[in-house]
Amino acid sequence: MTSRALLGFAALSLTLAACTKSDNSATDSAGASLDTTGTATNQPGATMPFDLTSSAFTGNGPIPAKYTCEGADISPPLAWSGGPANTRSYALIVDDPDAPDPAAPKMVYVHWVVYNIPSGTTSFAENAAKTGLPDGALHGSNDWKRQTYGGPCPPIGRHRYFHKLYALDTVLTGLKNPTKAQLEAAMTGHVIGRTELVGTYQKAK
Repeated sequence: MTSRALLGFAALSLTLAACTKSDNSATDSAGASLDTTGTATNQPGATMPFDLTSSAFTGNGPIPAKYTCEGADISPPLAWSGGPANTRSYALIVDDPDAPDPAAPKMVYVHWVVYNIPSGTTSFAENAAKTGLPDGALHGSNDWKRQTYGGPCPPIGRHRYFHKLYALDTVLTGLKNPTKAQLEAAMTGHVIGRTELVGTYQKAK
């Protein structure tokens, strides 16, 4: 085989290898890194993890009755850190994937929707849903068709409540009391970071 033929064969092999290379990572149109489950995380180069916490409960721990239909039914305190540097706004969705029965879930019930949270915001005080969101932040509609927080009120069993915070590269426009689905559609292509905090609740009565 001639030298020219050998060089051509090598080039063809490299081209085929590049075409068949497998890569488990993905990127949405906004440039956010995605893991294999489709969960957006911090962009490469972030100095600290994007993290959401509450002083009222720990991750995967029980939510105090105070924040449920068996108590004052007020929104819990939340705090976050490590959002991407180019964040222009945040959005928060709280939902329950175990409705109505964790043993046979049939729907995801939405408890709280907030969007256009200013990028400089790093926390919500307890009862922020009723005493006032940061300037610019707006409520969407929960599954009670109300523009506020509705606490856990599971009819049976112990349910999980996902507090999901999204970092966006834009401030959303053209929305009015959006549902979770409408907000998610508006966020498409703009999510540059995502974090979540899960709490649980089971009625005492």
